[in-house]
Amino acid sequence: QVQLVESGGGLVQSGGSLRLSCAASGSISRVSAMGWYRQVSGKEREFVAAISWSGGGTNYADSVKGRFTISRDNVKNTVYLQMNSLKPEDTAAYYCHLDRFGAADYWGQGTQVTVSS
Repeated sequence: QVQLVESGGGLVQSGGSLRLSCAASGSISRVSAMGWYRQVSGKEREFVAAISWSGGGTNYADSVKGRFTISRDNVKNTVYLQMNSLKPEDTAAYYCHLDRFGAADYWGQGTQVTVSS
């Protein structure tokens, strides 16, 4: 089993920055990618960003390109999401995701990000 623990959420003013962290523990093997999704109450969870665990290639939702940066530390089994120039529409619960080449995936418990205008 894999456990994902997110941290770093909070309340920030519009234009501010936050850095989310997600630490993976347990049976960490055959990981293809890790990433972040977000969800507003009453809406579907949406993709934010992902990073290849081996090559480090990244992918972003259009809504966050140029503002958010995803990175990873393979030694610490941790993925980060640096969020700059935050907007009120970025307010959501942010969830960490781990993918095993489509064979299995895991989710964290979520961390709340609130951006005030």
